[in-house]
Amino acid sequence: MSERSSLPRENKQNAYHYVGDELDLFARASHWKEYVRYCLMPHIRGSVLEVGAGIGGTTTFLRPSDHRDWRCLEPDPKLAAILEQTLRQNWPRFEPDVLVGSIEALAGEQSFDTILYIDVLEHIEDDRAELAQAAALLASRGRLVVLSPAHNYLFSDFDRAIGHFRRYNRKLLRQISPQDLKLRELFYLDAVGMLLSLGNRALLRSPRPTFRQLAFWDRCIVPCSRLVDPITLHRLGKTVIAVWEKAE
Repeated sequence: MSERSSLPRENKQNAYHYVGDELDLFARASHWKEYVRYCLMPHIRGSVLEVGAGIGGTTTFLRPSDHRDWRCLEPDPKLAAILEQTLRQNWPRFEPDVLVGSIEALAGEQSFDTILYIDVLEHIEDDRAELAQAAALLASRGRLVVLSPAHNYLFSDFDRAIGHFRRYNRKLLRQISPQDLKLRELFYLDAVGMLLSLGNRALLRSPRPTFRQLAFWDRCIVPCSRLVDPITLHRLGKTVIAVWEKAE
C-alpha cells in the first residue's frame, strides 16, 4: 500500500460534495493542532486510515514525516484533488494514497491498525453504522479514534451551515460504541474554550468565527485550556475524544 502510485480512485457510489467552508479558516490554528497531536499520537500506530481527510489539514500535523502506511479517504472529489497536491508537497518521496469515496469503498480490503475520524463523524447521519463498518476494518488490537465537537447545547447556525448533524458528549459516544470494540479513552478538551462558546451563545451570538476570533482562541484560549484541562480531569470541554480498541 505505502509505495505504490495511488492517484485518487473514485467510489462509483459516491456523489458527495462538502458544504462547509471552514477548512481554510481552521488551517491556521497551530496551537490547537499541537494540542490535538499531543493527545492523539499515543494512539496512532501502524497502518493508518484517515476518514474524511479533507484538504489534508489533519494529515499534515498528525502524520510523522517517515510514516508510509497512511491512506486518506475523502468523499468530495474536489477536496481529494487538493489533498493529493498537499501530500505531494509535504511528502515528495511517497506517492499519495488517496481514495475518493466513503468507508464502503474499502469493504473487503486490508485491515488497519488505526482509523481516524477527526472532525468528521458529526457530518455523517448514520454514525452508528459508520463506526460499525470502521470497526470491521480494524486489525487485532487496532484502534478507532474519534474527535468531534462536544455538547448539543452548543449547536449553532455555524454547525448547521457546515453540515453537522449533531455534536457529541460522552453518553452519546458510549451509545454508538461498536459492539466488538472496547472503549479505552473518553475525555474532553478545551474547557476554557467551552466557556468562551457559552459566552458567545448567550451574549455575542456570532454566527461563525472570524479569523481574528479564531486567532485569539488559538493563541490565548488553547494554551489556557492545556493548563486547565488536567485540573478538571478532562471532564469539561468543547471537543470530545473517544478511543476504542479491538480485541486480539
